[in-house]
Amino acid sequence: MDDVMSRDLISDLPQSIIESILTRLPIRDAVRTSILSSKWRYKWATLTQLVFDEKCVILSNDRCKVEDGLVNFITRTLFLHQGPIHKFQLTTTHLQCCPDIDQWLLFLSRNDIKELVLELGEGEWFRVPSCLFNCKKLTRLDLFRCEFDPPPTFKGFLCLKSLNLHQVLVSPEAIESLISGCPLLESLALSYFDSLALTIRAPNLKFLCLEGEFKDICLENTPLLVAMSVAMYMTDDIAEHFEQSSTCNFNRFLGGVPRLERLIGHIYFTKFLSIGDDLGRLPITYAHLKVVELNQVSFEDMKEILVVLRLITNSPNLRELQISVSVIVFYFRWRLTLLYVFIRCTVLRGELFNI
Repeated sequence: MDDVMSRDLISDLPQSIIESILTRLPIRDAVRTSILSSKWRYKWATLTQLVFDEKCVILSNDRCKVEDGLVNFITRTLFLHQGPIHKFQLTTTHLQCCPDIDQWLLFLSRNDIKELVLELGEGEWFRVPSCLFNCKKLTRLDLFRCEFDPPPTFKGFLCLKSLNLHQVLVSPEAIESLISGCPLLESLALSYFDSLALTIRAPNLKFLCLEGEFKDICLENTPLLVAMSVAMYMTDDIAEHFEQSSTCNFNRFLGGVPRLERLIGHIYFTKFLSIGDDLGRLPITYAHLKVVELNQVSFEDMKEILVVLRLITNSPNLRELQISVSVIVFYFRWRLTLLYVFIRCTVLRGELFNI
């Protein structure tokens, strides 16, 4: 019994289990395990997932001191690290345009990085260095408040499955080229873009989230899409562009998503879908669509009401429908009543459906 009690059972655990334990600790605490004993000195150094934030250093009112401490901690951690790094995440409001980040990314590009998350603070925009585009094994890329400019020779990330760009300065052509150059892409999120016209070609895309000012969106090749959430912000220029459009946005956006299961439309989404002609024809039936949530629908606009009706009549297996109305005026209440009656008559076929 005494022999068992005296043994260091934790230190004798398989390296995979020790790494699993260390991965669940904040990186600062994981590094500090090196002082436990000689056996633990470099156990943290083989971690394949490194997540850094402001908790890595002692916070202070002296911003420069915090920045220097964070930079030194990350640099030293990477310098002492051994083996591949599959995930690197940096979330901080203290580092904006820091030249050390370029060196970190260069180091990561040579260490089989697969997941990269950069969420930097407000201020001067960080320009993503060219070495990022040499990360051939990337499967996930999240960029927040960065400037993203792929070189002309860049053909895409062939292994990328998840792409999240939030407040990223990038040309529409570069986004389209990036998306089409990622043949395995399954999840795409684009948020806080201004006056963006975008055509999405992603044959393996399953999840789509769009938020921002969009002049035009076309889903040209997204046959596997199962869930999407769209929020559109309207400016006077975009509103004028919408009014002058003659193409049918409903068909361009929803005409090629036969496997769609969940659709969430936020502000101005039904307005966008209502633009254009040929609202009476629909090329597909949404046989898999179970959940539809439409927010701020204008019942003053009959074309927006037709958008809602098209979705309902072409979704035979719909289970949940939520509609919020932007404005209800007395003169338009009859339209809301008619829509309610139509929905009741359409969906009450012995199915579980609550209105």
